[in-house]
Amino acid sequence: MKFNVLTLFPEMFSALDESIIGRGKEKGLIDINLINIRDFSKDKHKKVDDTPYGGGAGMVMEPTVVYDAFKSIQDENAKVIYLSPQGKTLNQQIVQNLAKEESITLLCGHYEGIDQRVIDEIVDEEISIGDYVLTGGELPAMVLIDSVSRYVKGVLKEDSVQEESFTNGLLEYPQYTRPEIFLDKKVPEVLLSGHHENINKWRRHQALINTYLKRPDLLKEIELSKEDKKILSDYKNFKEGGSK
Repeated sequence: MKFNVLTLFPEMFSALDESIIGRGKEKGLIDINLINIRDFSKDKHKKVDDTPYGGGAGMVMEPTVVYDAFKSIQDENAKVIYLSPQGKTLNQQIVQNLAKEESITLLCGHYEGIDQRVIDEIVDEEISIGDYVLTGGELPAMVLIDSVSRYVKGVLKEDSVQEESFTNGLLEYPQYTRPEIFLDKKVPEVLLSGHHENINKWRRHQALINTYLKRPDLLKEIELSKEDKKILSDYKNFKEGGSK
């Protein structure tokens, strides 16, 4: 998977040299091509922004410098994404769809944004990481690269992404490791049993309860089995009975 990143601050992406993404880069599974937009400024001071037409606070990135930086990539098949608070909110389904692309070009804005004309010309899709505003698109771009890269074959073990939160519509079940007893709290017996069928049932049960407690909205989006519904019904009755 290749990521082309159009940014004013390429140094920020050094964080992606670490951990799992860093190892993916070392193996040649992930290629992050950083393009400094400022390098394409024709201004002697490398200025890339100007005041907005119509007035208003802040500055706007000029279209010419962004377009010239984009044209330097020469990756016609890449899907172009503008990281913007106005875009679709990134979720696991979008991540999995993006992981099917061969290459992605990420455009990071700054200041009050980018001249709309260049956005209309080169951008395929706008994506947000949440309903809040950041100082620039670099952090959202890194979030997108990290989340998508995890689905690139060979970056993680396949079962690691199949069982995690949101992959099957539910939040993940609780995880435990050694020591067996910590602060007088013991690891659930079923996980020590070695009985894989019972362990899988316990994990499904815990994932359902975890989702019900933390993100009940997700339960409306998935098809629940009769057994799933019974687990949730029994849990709700237990909680209601315990609160009386």
